[in-house]
Amino acid sequence: MKTIGKEGIPLEVLLIEDNPGDVRLTRETLCSGKRSIHLHVATDGVEAMEFLRQKEGKVRAPRPDLILLDLNLPRMDGHEVMAQIKGDDSLKTIPTIILTTSDAKADIAKSYQLHANCYLTKPVQLDAFNCLVKSTSDFWLSTVTLPPPSQPQ
Repeated sequence: MKTIGKEGIPLEVLLIEDNPGDVRLTRETLCSGKRSIHLHVATDGVEAMEFLRQKEGKVRAPRPDLILLDLNLPRMDGHEVMAQIKGDDSLKTIPTIILTTSDAKADIAKSYQLHANCYLTKPVQLDAFNCLVKSTSDFWLSTVTLPPPSQPQ
């Protein structure tokens, strides 16, 4: 079992987000704390799956401890990414947080049907966005104990 947030153990976070402003804000908030965080960014769903499956030049990509996933992505939307993550025995135990602008009931329901670990709607205000990312980070990267990575069968 890996306890997240232990000092000296860098945490691997994959942010799947195509908005450069949201990437910058998330990076600043996550990396401003005391924890050592390696933030990896995929700007579309295809790139995210290549990272997670260590394909297309990403063979040395680390297994993330946490995934932050936007729904509105080019090439492969967030719901399809979620379906692929949760349908893959080697990836499905990675906590996957939906972090999106959509507050549509259909998006929320579908995300949970696909086994999202939680659904967060991005606030418009900068301070509220920073607070949301910080509280998410504090919980998922400091408090949670995760299962070990799945082994190939």
